[in-house]
Amino acid sequence: MLHYLVFFVFLLFSPCFALDFLFNSFNSTDLLLLNDTRIESSVVRLTNDSNEFSVGRAFYPVRLPMRATNTSTTISSFSTSFVFSILPQITSSPGFGLAFVLSNSTTPKDALSGQYFGLFSNATTPSVAPLLAVEFDTGQNPEFNDLDGNHVGIDLNNIESAVTHTAGYYNSTGGFVDLDMRNGQNVHAWIEFDGTQFEINVTIAPIGVSRPSKPLLTYKNAAIANYVSADMYVGFSASKVTWVEAQRVLAWSLSDTGIARNINTTNLPIFLPESSSSSSLSAGVIAGISIASVVFVVICLSGLYWFWQKKKRIEEEEDEIEDWELEYWPHRFPYEDLREATKGFSDNELLGSGGFGRVYKGTLANGTEVAVKCVNHDSKQGLREFMAEISSMGRLQHKNLVQMRGWCRKGNELMLVYDYMPNGSLNRWIFDKPKQVMGWEGRRRVLADVAEGLNYLHHGWDQVVLHRDIKSSNVLLDSEMRGRLGDFGLAKLYQHGQAAKTTRVVGTLGYLAPELANVVAPTAASDVYSFGVMVLEVVCGRKPIETWSEDDPLLIDWVRELYAEGKLHEAGDSRIAGEYKVEDMERMLKIGLACCHPEPQHRPTVKEVVAMLLGEEASAVPGSLLSELTRGVDDGGSGEASAPAPPPPPPPSPPA
Repeated sequence: MLHYLVFFVFLLFSPCFALDFLFNSFNSTDLLLLNDTRIESSVVRLTNDSNEFSVGRAFYPVRLPMRATNTSTTISSFSTSFVFSILPQITSSPGFGLAFVLSNSTTPKDALSGQYFGLFSNATTPSVAPLLAVEFDTGQNPEFNDLDGNHVGIDLNNIESAVTHTAGYYNSTGGFVDLDMRNGQNVHAWIEFDGTQFEINVTIAPIGVSRPSKPLLTYKNAAIANYVSADMYVGFSASKVTWVEAQRVLAWSLSDTGIARNINTTNLPIFLPESSSSSSLSAGVIAGISIASVVFVVICLSGLYWFWQKKKRIEEEEDEIEDWELEYWPHRFPYEDLREATKGFSDNELLGSGGFGRVYKGTLANGTEVAVKCVNHDSKQGLREFMAEISSMGRLQHKNLVQMRGWCRKGNELMLVYDYMPNGSLNRWIFDKPKQVMGWEGRRRVLADVAEGLNYLHHGWDQVVLHRDIKSSNVLLDSEMRGRLGDFGLAKLYQHGQAAKTTRVVGTLGYLAPELANVVAPTAASDVYSFGVMVLEVVCGRKPIETWSEDDPLLIDWVRELYAEGKLHEAGDSRIAGEYKVEDMERMLKIGLACCHPEPQHRPTVKEVVAMLLGEEASAVPGSLLSELTRGVDDGGSGEASAPAPPPPPPPSPPA
């Protein structure tokens, strides 16, 4: 719990932190669970049946940045989608629904249960704390001017909605279709908050219906700015009084940098009302049931052999789900879904292959494009590394990491499902004679992206994650050509302060830190070394180990020699000469050399590397840091350079 709190304190004070997350299911550490909220079967349950007056709130632990200062007139934008279910035990009892909320506090002042959603008070003057909510109300309260008992409204610091509409959606022909939000069915909601236009759009539809093109509710008013503070908690709130009503959130996606990622709704649980039965049965009914039971038994006996044969075939083709498989997040995909998505794992959908097996492009039933990695049957890494990747990758969420969506196991065949990266791997844009060579600004931006992703692995979670195989082919590019670090098949988790436990050296030749030849336990410093090698190859346009001739030195040695001779500018990739300032290119090479220092203790941390790549202010990164870190690289790391290291160039401007 202490690590959990430290992690979120770190995020709260981190500058330029963007929120982009996707939960297809939940565990107890994903959200701040307040009051009666709890996790039941990977679903957020907001209220408690056993409490007469029950209030539940669930917030994302990191505040959502909404404006530069409380007095700024510029408001940020965000996009979110979620799936919720509202199920009463007694259909005739009053309903209250739930609310999506932006709040300056996780415990709104004087908030009441029942029809107040656990957010508002009954005071004549509303609370002055910034509070904005989208209510999905399943009860009609005339005192609040509710138009009916099944509506959606936008609340600005007041239980009485500024705008409201009966729940439903517009179909493809423009016709309005009513949607009952209080029968337990899963409802998909989309909210687009446009801070530049002071506009909120709300759309809902039942699961299985594509997102309607026309929003259900639109509210545009500059007054929205009065209900937004510099940063706010974002989440859900619900309450009840006496009557049993289950308000659940099954999945949630949010982004303040673009459109929220699609939620996979195919395997979400469905909650249905409990069927009532008669307290007494007539003799005729009992006789009918008895006869039907006899017939059923006869049918079962006659088909027993067929079922036994079918079960035998299934067991030969696919192992039963074992207990440990149910403990891992995210969810397990049905094999047939992945088979259909990849067109039967067709060679036409093959993206590439490596030590772990083949990777296919797939398109899920909802249109989402994914990458499916199939582990070889004879893979030496096997199930242990496969589950290590699941347990680590599934819980890591950062804009510069390739996000894992789910997994599947069919017999000895193991599969991982990731977000699809349409622009492939970084090495294909630099080596292998690409049609278009990546330019200087693109290379700088991708290196900064990878450094931020690696910084999250080392410092941004409650456990240290060592990647252990950082190289350009493991950096993938999304649709905007931003870098995402992928392939955590070799990643190992261990608690902060503990030594990594391993008995073998893994990684790729040319990227391995020299100390791993004698000490097999990897460290964060060995990851930094591999990153430094990647910096050199990206800036120089030359692979770590070339096969031109026996006389060609390794990339690191070649750059070191040029640095010692004062000819570092000659190392830059000649194909993009003229696109960069020489001092900027040399600065990047010095950062790479600093990361590749022969002595691990003299290498910078990845946090320091991020600061240098992004050109932080001198107060955060002392001007002497770069020269100190590169001292001694020209003499092989003795620490006594033959000539003083040249002063570092001025920090470059942050990458676009």
